[in-house]
Amino acid sequence: MIAESLINQMIPALKLKDLSKKAIIWMEELKVNQLPVIEGGKFKGLITEEMILDANDLKKPVSEYQLTSENTYVSVNQHYFDILKVALENSVQIVAVVDESKNFIGVTSYEYALSEFAKTITIQSPGGIVVVSLKQRDYLLSEISRIIESDNVKILGAYVSSPYSNSDDIYLTLKLNVNDLSKVIASLERFNYDVVAKFNDIDRTETTQERIDHLMRYLNI
Repeated sequence: MIAESLINQMIPALKLKDLSKKAIIWMEELKVNQLPVIEGGKFKGLITEEMILDANDLKKPVSEYQLTSENTYVSVNQHYFDILKVALENSVQIVAVVDESKNFIGVTSYEYALSEFAKTITIQSPGGIVVVSLKQRDYLLSEISRIIESDNVKILGAYVSSPYSNSDDIYLTLKLNVNDLSKVIASLERFNYDVVAKFNDIDRTETTQERIDHLMRYLNI
């Protein structure tokens, strides 16, 4: 899924000449607290509800605000993982989408991209998830796959993330086709792999959103 296909056509863009009143009305109607601002077809940044309320002047034009997140955009062909990454790194709910010439095409949202991620076969397929902590120099997926597949378990998806900047440490998140992870974990630990977290469909003590939140923290995106 690429950014172009995730554009939310319901969220319009403001222009610099528009007044705060228009921005607030749109935000209330759309139930959002951020809106994109464009000029000459180019993305200029975001205006937020907080900015407008702090100014307390509905006649103030958008051009007089110090817009934020002017670099918070992705290109039309970028993956939805990139949308999640940009949104999280900039602490925003919406991300602008631009073409190759940096022309504004529309916006997508963190929530929409996350919902599409949750629909993927890796997430939707029944099974468990293990998160392995290791050094980059020790990372060899073929070796880890051999260990797991020797227990007649298949890897449905894999994702590598770095929990710390400027570090050799990485997390390898693996979605497996089984819920009982005890055998796989024992095999990995026998080969000195450090399993730091596990998730499965059997444990229903957490809500779906809580489990997604936990997973996203481990994925670090």
